[in-house]
Amino acid sequence: MKLQRFYVAGIALTASVALAACGSDNTDSPAAGGASAASANCAVGDLTAQGSSAQKNAMDEWIKAYQGQCSGAKIGYEGTGSGAGIQAFIAGTADFAGSDSSLKPEEQPQANAKCPGGQALNLPMVIGPIAVVYNLDGVENLQFSSATLAKIFAGKVTKWDDPAIKAENADAKLPSTAIQAVHRSDESGTTDNFTKYLSKTAEADWTFGNAKAWKAPGGVGAAKSDGVATAVKSTVGAISYVELSFAENSDLKKAKIKNGAGEFTELTAESAGKTIAGAKVKGTGSDLALDIDYATTEAGAYPIVLVTYEIACSKGSPKAAAIKGFLSYTASTGGQSALAELGYAPLPEAVRSKVETSVAAIS
Repeated sequence: MKLQRFYVAGIALTASVALAACGSDNTDSPAAGGASAASANCAVGDLTAQGSSAQKNAMDEWIKAYQGQCSGAKIGYEGTGSGAGIQAFIAGTADFAGSDSSLKPEEQPQANAKCPGGQALNLPMVIGPIAVVYNLDGVENLQFSSATLAKIFAGKVTKWDDPAIKAENADAKLPSTAIQAVHRSDESGTTDNFTKYLSKTAEADWTFGNAKAWKAPGGVGAAKSDGVATAVKSTVGAISYVELSFAENSDLKKAKIKNGAGEFTELTAESAGKTIAGAKVKGTGSDLALDIDYATTEAGAYPIVLVTYEIACSKGSPKAAAIKGFLSYTASTGGQSALAELGYAPLPEAVRSKVETSVAAIS
């Protein structure tokens, strides 16, 4: 199902508001129904950014809209992967970075060093459910528990008619086709989030912890999110994990996932939103790193979601004004509502308003 009405927490503004938000000189603009779009300043300057490929489609949309309304703004974003993005930020070759995971404790001091008088912030900006996708001729509506997924991606279950898969899919006619488990070959926050889900919900079967780099043996690697989607689509017997927008764009089959309440849940706007709504802010002050409960027991919740952050300086960047201008647009209600037709979920209002406040304080 194309999630073209992927609105969360009551955000239901039209895409036209996204354009109206730009260049409004920090005043709210009235919108239909009495709602108002958070404003964004147009700032002159060039920005170079890179990182998460999961948010590449969102960034492309935002950049097109922002530059279309803000003359003098030029923004480049490359989907090089979360790990590469953070390293580029630390090296000073990216003005801000996109990452599907917040900065690790060992990365934070290095990133802070690039922000004289301030700190590197984790600003949640894009919410993307992670779909478990597969390519199996004639087989629809598969469902998996985290334990079975862990066995598949750890190389313990190697055939599609394995008893573990059969037990969860009694009505499916499963062939003896070999399973081709596809993972990201580059460092990826999507991998970090997916393996975090496995490590927190299937400890007995997943012993590889979580990291941006794939740690389990076997399987086949593919670069970036679009590479994973392409590999699954072209390989019968393949299974992988990829952000919803890429699964939708490639028209891949998506599995139901068992949550902590014991329900096999389809990936929908409502089911992903229930997990997102339960995330807690673990950062302090203007830092808004989130803690997602992958073992959520909320009825009807789809448990595998990721949050993509923009890593930016709170103070000290020579391009602070340009960064603040662009990110104030992406964090606005208009900027967030523009994601709805791309397979992303707009930030819940309680989170969005905090991000907007943090961005407003950038100097």
